[in-house]
Amino acid sequence: MHRLTRRDILKLIGSSAAATALQGLACAADQINFPRGAIIRTVLKDVPPGALAGGATLFHEHLSMSYDFMLKLRQAFATLLSAPGRPGPTLPPAAKPWFMEDLPLMVEEMRAAMKEGVACIVDGGHPDMGRDLEFLKQLSARSGMPIVAGFGYYAGPFYPPEIERWSEEQITHELLRQARTQPVGALGEIGTWDAMTPTERKVFRAVGRAQVATGMAVFTHTNFGKGAMEQLEVLESVGVKPERVAIGHVGGLTDPKAEVVKAICKRGAFVGFDRQGGPSDSAQVPAIMALLDAGYADNLLFSSDFSFVSDLKQNGGPGYAKTVTVFAPKLRQAGVQERTLHSILVDNPRRFLAFVPKKDLNG
Repeated sequence: MHRLTRRDILKLIGSSAAATALQGLACAADQINFPRGAIIRTVLKDVPPGALAGGATLFHEHLSMSYDFMLKLRQAFATLLSAPGRPGPTLPPAAKPWFMEDLPLMVEEMRAAMKEGVACIVDGGHPDMGRDLEFLKQLSARSGMPIVAGFGYYAGPFYPPEIERWSEEQITHELLRQARTQPVGALGEIGTWDAMTPTERKVFRAVGRAQVATGMAVFTHTNFGKGAMEQLEVLESVGVKPERVAIGHVGGLTDPKAEVVKAICKRGAFVGFDRQGGPSDSAQVPAIMALLDAGYADNLLFSSDFSFVSDLKQNGGPGYAKTVTVFAPKLRQAGVQERTLHSILVDNPRRFLAFVPKKDLNG
């Protein structure tokens, strides 16, 4: 018989406590007043927001990406992180068989996450990442985990070739076609790879126009927070209301006072601390505490942007619930109250994702 170590026991206690705390708070009546007719669109069906009140909704994860995309992504990150005149770091290749193409494995990972307090996961992929909608449907059906599928275009280095020649209107039309014909529930993740390029600006404007037409939320990718305010301003310029936007990866901004993030929150947008659940996320606790002290608890979204095979439960990692089981305890230790954590993990993402479907989606 395997002998549990002290670390194993603490992990089990932490996971159990996190799930119990969230579920206990969810026993109270749902206090959020959603607009009449509001739904959250999952890959299997539209659900009322109240159906997801029993646990955390992780607004930015990855459940389906192709192996080929991961190879391209690693190379692009190595180039991005390289110093001028020097090659970037050599990153280890993604392991094969690739776990996001292994349905039985992912079913078990979803079941484990549900036991640890996760009620819904948003997949931030789309076709340019090799996202497979049929895979997500089967994963949701077999595991019981509600899954929201994102859609759109990721960032410049990964755009399909037609994006360069398409007009803003043509991109908008294609996005609305996807919204009309596919079980997608949010625009995301939509990114700028470094400084925003003219083509990325065109895509952001088209995404903004699609958001206005559909009512669906938008969540973004930034280069560790670079250009975060610019993303919001471009979306606002075409009529997007800030409360329908989550600016992503702001945890990468090295400012414990969170001044840039506060400015985004002041505009009414959500901010995504969406690489949570690892050893380095403790450095983000001061910024989050500064935001809470400033009264911006309602603007925070947490998630992990899951992509490492080593983090799988099967491999001894924390699994897809690591935002709940690894990061949330660090905030509790810093003095964050359970009601506040419930608001951030359970209520905020439901407010963000919920929308009233519009009948006319013609671009």
